[in-house]
Amino acid sequence: MQNKQKQLQELFAAMSEKGVFNGVFLAADKGEIVFEGAYGLADRETGRALTVHSVFELASVSKTFTAMGILILAEQGKLSLSDFVEQWIPDFPYKGITVKDLLRHTSGLPDYTPLFIKDWDRSKIATNWDVLEYFNVRRPPLQFQPGENWEYTNTGYVLLALLIEKISGLSFAEYMSETLFKPLGMHSTRIHNRRLSGNVPPDFAFGYVYSFETHSYHLPDEQPATDFVVYLDGIQGDGTVNSTLHDLLLWDQALYTEKLVSKKTLDEAFTSGKLPDNKPYSYGYGWIVEQKEHLGKVVSHSGGWPGYSTNLARYTDHGKTAIYLSNTDRQLDIQQQIINEAENILFGLPHSVPDVPAELRSVKIDKTVYMLYRGVYKMDMGLDLSVTTGPEYDQLFIQLSGQPQYEILPLSEERFFVRELQIEIEFAAKKAGKPAHELTLFQYGEHRGVRVT
Repeated sequence: MQNKQKQLQELFAAMSEKGVFNGVFLAADKGEIVFEGAYGLADRETGRALTVHSVFELASVSKTFTAMGILILAEQGKLSLSDFVEQWIPDFPYKGITVKDLLRHTSGLPDYTPLFIKDWDRSKIATNWDVLEYFNVRRPPLQFQPGENWEYTNTGYVLLALLIEKISGLSFAEYMSETLFKPLGMHSTRIHNRRLSGNVPPDFAFGYVYSFETHSYHLPDEQPATDFVVYLDGIQGDGTVNSTLHDLLLWDQALYTEKLVSKKTLDEAFTSGKLPDNKPYSYGYGWIVEQKEHLGKVVSHSGGWPGYSTNLARYTDHGKTAIYLSNTDRQLDIQQQIINEAENILFGLPHSVPDVPAELRSVKIDKTVYMLYRGVYKMDMGLDLSVTTGPEYDQLFIQLSGQPQYEILPLSEERFFVRELQIEIEFAAKKAGKPAHELTLFQYGEHRGVRVT
């Protein structure tokens, strides 16, 4: 164990010194902490350092809690996972979507995030009820018929939070506190919308995004590409759980017990699904479920939101746990490599310290070409990729279905890169000066996307 502690310490210290890790990490074996460490700053304005007790926004790791909130109601007989959403929300215009579809991302509902970035009044902070009203009034089309396919969407978990409120008679925050957090002794965990409430939790880790123009970190609120964190701050269920390393370890350990729900329900939650054609997908009830060589069954969830990169991995065949919380989102691909190497150390596998690639540099181009690239592209991996411009038409953004939005910067008039990730995109048109008809995304190979709108 001491050797693993030393190796993990060396890994995270090296990545911190290289400027690509600012956060906290914990590894445990059967509930016993093997290693924990904190690196960097929680508040860059004051110079306050991170600690292993710092509170982070969890982003989509929050979905693991929302799913459990629903499963508790189901075990209490207050709803069934086979219930249709319209049974609980009578005016809901999309018929035939079950609670299970929302849990498993098989509803076909489009993700609200790009829709609100495009349509929402940015002077107001949106809430879950605003999301429901948007879908009731504007009725964006389904991606597919309910249960027929799988596509990750934050909208489903917003609706699950509304169901919890309607059925329990409590606010989502009150329900989660009384039903999950307090019973498990997770005293530093809460549902919290910092900008909407105006309150900052004690020992809070502010999230920062990196500006390649100033070569420094800023709050995402201050950057045009990420200021949606302000007007989407009131939405719950898909994110907004705030927690700590130690509370997340309590959560992990509780899932080996029947403190909240039965073993039968937990087994269902930790089982990946199948589509009607028997094609499998790696998602249970609020958890990604995978079988990995040397690691066995891995039940996990990651999260990404401007300023935060999070990951909770449970290696249930071995009783091991890895919790990664970062409050910067520069070079996110490197952060995944750090997680992979920490995982290797935890399992005694060969490991190394990841190399940090040189930064790409953007060039000046005629930005009127951005209008030629706007649209939705159907990618060969089955996801939709939206390409949009900023309000002044001088910025270009991409967003894969259910994923955060990223600005892309020019390497030439046709080729662009994502500053936070090792991704490049090249647009192609059938004739010069005409709208692009396809694009190629370069990341771990080439992925083609055909323009559909």
